[in-house]
Amino acid sequence: MTDQPMQQKRGRRIAMSSEELDAYLADQRTVRLACVGADGAPHVTPLWFVWDGAAIWLTSIVASQRWTNVMRDNRVSLCVDSGHGFMELCGVEMDGVAEPVGEIPRTGEPNEELVEPERLFGHKYVGGTMFHDNRHAWLRITPTKIASWDFKKINLG
Repeated sequence: MTDQPMQQKRGRRIAMSSEELDAYLADQRTVRLACVGADGAPHVTPLWFVWDGAAIWLTSIVASQRWTNVMRDNRVSLCVDSGHGFMELCGVEMDGVAEPVGEIPRTGEPNEELVEPERLFGHKYVGGTMFHDNRHAWLRITPTKIASWDFKKINLG
């Protein structure tokens, strides 16, 4: 695996810049995470998330099928998308590797790696204060491939 995710080859004209991607992911609230089930079938679930500029961070119930699947096979894909009309469609797809960070389940033990994701998550979803329910744990998704699109960039003229 390289330090930088593989960039898209097709659709570069409508791809988001790094700045646009950061702003888009900061604004959007739901990611659809796909992992691999025990039978090899995909398992897709919607979750809240934060993006720190290098990785997607999300919390998952550790007694969930999603957690079980990711602990067995940490390869994941995700999609964040929006828009109603065709010319409003935009989104980001990522392939990546998920890894747990911090204690499982999360109880709030000090952890330098979780300071920024918990600050971002608390601000985005829970009024600024992160809480721990002893049922969830953090997953960091490090992208290996990123593709994005913003149909507002399509020139119809």
